[in-house]
Amino acid sequence: MRKLFILLLAFCLSTPLFAQELRCNVQVVSQQIQGTNKQVFRTMQTAIYEFMNTRRWTDHVYDQDEKIECNILINLKDQISSDEFKGTMQIQARRPIFNSSFNTVLLNFKDDDIHFKYAEYQALEFNETNTPTSLTALLAYYANIIVGLDYDTYSPDGGGVYFAKAEEIVNKMQNSNVKGWKAYESRKNRYWLIENILNNAYSPVRECLYKYHRLGLDRMAERLTESRAEIAESLRLLQKAYRAKPGSFILQIFFDAKADELVNIFSESFTDEKKRVFNILSEIDPANISKYNKIIGQKK
Repeated sequence: MRKLFILLLAFCLSTPLFAQELRCNVQVVSQQIQGTNKQVFRTMQTAIYEFMNTRRWTDHVYDQDEKIECNILINLKDQISSDEFKGTMQIQARRPIFNSSFNTVLLNFKDDDIHFKYAEYQALEFNETNTPTSLTALLAYYANIIVGLDYDTYSPDGGGVYFAKAEEIVNKMQNSNVKGWKAYESRKNRYWLIENILNNAYSPVRECLYKYHRLGLDRMAERLTESRAEIAESLRLLQKAYRAKPGSFILQIFFDAKADELVNIFSESFTDEKKRVFNILSEIDPANISKYNKIIGQKK
């Protein structure tokens, strides 16, 4: 029995069963790159998949059905050298809604400035105490953003520790010669995403994430009217953030994920609530006004 116990203990210590937090689908597309060894893109896809799905991003234990669903689509457009690439990266993350078969989108963002080096069969390694490579920095940054957003929807400010890790990666990449990490390069890049998330001026957005999901969506199966009212009320927090700093990046990120869902939620609401929600959304997200017109029954 003692030998069996030792074997079981060794197996548990060496095998991270149910430890990883992400269930991440990865696709690397390279059609725009001609006349090169396509095998490198297949090994790259496998390496990224393993990096995202086998690494532990938190200290918590996840069951298989608790893992965070996400997708990464890397569209490589330029090959600078044999091991250097440029392109775009689409990142999507979802979260289940309690007592339903539906998922809600947490993040749907396209990063237009990815630039990294990768050699065929290269192992991807990441150590939080060292400066990462451009590829592992990119992947670890978005992994922490995804985990942080997920945690924020389950408890107030629950994702703080993971957003702090994403900020640390941004700080370490300030001396990098690749785009996306610095404040002056763009108002809508990795630097500004984490800056907005951690900026106290936008703290109502994170408060909204919790109320919208945990107090709203998760209770809709049991208390539809009350939960929908909670979601409507949570939008006032976004309005507060908007009025403090109009046109912020974090609000665009929120509505890129939620605009269609908001239409579905409130199209079946009662008239007064429809009008209140429409008035808020038309003020703080005018880019999607054509969608929100459907809430009040207008075609355009």
